[in-house]
Amino acid sequence: MALDAAAPLTDTILIRVTGPDGPGITTDLLALLSGVGADVQDMEQVVVRRQLTLGLAITVPAGRDLIKEVLLFGYERGLEMNFEFVDATPTRHVQRLVVTALAPELSPQDLSIVTGAIAASGGNIDRIHRLSRFPVWSYEFLVEGANDAKLRTDLIEVAAERRIDVAVQQHGLSRRSTRMIVMDVDSTLIRDEVIDLLATEAGHGERSAELTAAAMAGELDFETSLRERVRLLAGQPTSIIDAVLEDMVLTRGARTFVRTLRRLGYRVGIISGGFTHFTDHLVERFKFDHAYANELEVRDGRLTGELVGDIVDAQAKARLLRQIAYIEGVPLEQIVAVGDGANDLPMLAAAGLGIAFNAKPVLADAADTTVNVPYLDAILFMLGVTREEVEAADATATRSS
Repeated sequence: MALDAAAPLTDTILIRVTGPDGPGITTDLLALLSGVGADVQDMEQVVVRRQLTLGLAITVPAGRDLIKEVLLFGYERGLEMNFEFVDATPTRHVQRLVVTALAPELSPQDLSIVTGAIAASGGNIDRIHRLSRFPVWSYEFLVEGANDAKLRTDLIEVAAERRIDVAVQQHGLSRRSTRMIVMDVDSTLIRDEVIDLLATEAGHGERSAELTAAAMAGELDFETSLRERVRLLAGQPTSIIDAVLEDMVLTRGARTFVRTLRRLGYRVGIISGGFTHFTDHLVERFKFDHAYANELEVRDGRLTGELVGDIVDAQAKARLLRQIAYIEGVPLEQIVAVGDGANDLPMLAAAGLGIAFNAKPVLADAADTTVNVPYLDAILFMLGVTREEVEAADATATRSS
């Protein structure tokens, strides 16, 4: 008797497993499926508070009844097993995006509005993963099929309305391969603007602060502003640099941020519109892989009020980021840049992901995403790093100290 060419030789079944998690469940179930001649076409698993949800799409020879054996497997382990015959057509490839939401607190209403924006863009949430509860709450949503432009526009409105930080990134190898961070120093890695601290030591703090604010807001050319501020230091002894080094304060979470990046294998660089005396100090402290800054001219132990060499301004920052990428052999799309002011804009634009950290409006409006909490390590969650990975880095540092 001839076989009917249209008759399926296999059945495709979707198995859903839910219940208390435990060691060996997935291994034993896969062994059972292998023993009855099944092939696994797709599989996803998540555990929330030790409760397992496991989904498997399998094919089995037509007419082969495995339901009884799988039900017995679940009964013996206290698991609920559900079955559904599904279309054998493989799931078509669709664009996948990663949406990250971050805030000091994320209420059910906050999350509802974020997920509503995803749905309104035509997106389907494939997976939700909580990244952290300290020092901020953060969740990551893996989204399929969304209209990228609409999703980004709607989430910008959500972020402004709910005072939460939201990032949208392409899901793929580039994001998972990101292993390079380049950041600004003043008001990013440290809380201060060192030129203002120096000017305060020299008795010109108020004027320097005015010039700094104008430059960071994009109201004054950075080089002009910097040279004017440096001239306020003319004739001062270099001891004021040592005094400012003593006063310089790291941004909260800076040590954790760098320590975790190091543990995860990241290369880290700093590009500063400040001065080499301070970046050299930070390099010694954090062992940064790259550091660039302006150089104050010194003669006979005193500052001349001038700079040596080329200025590290906005365009220079972008150029230096590209130079670092070349040296490291890292594609620009795999570099994350972090800054706070207008002079960081070209650098953030050149990177694969530009993050405006507690930034001035001119940068916040142009950056890929913003982080508006006062913790530098919160940026880790925008990269998909979990709180558990952060704590592991802390534990490693404690053991080695």
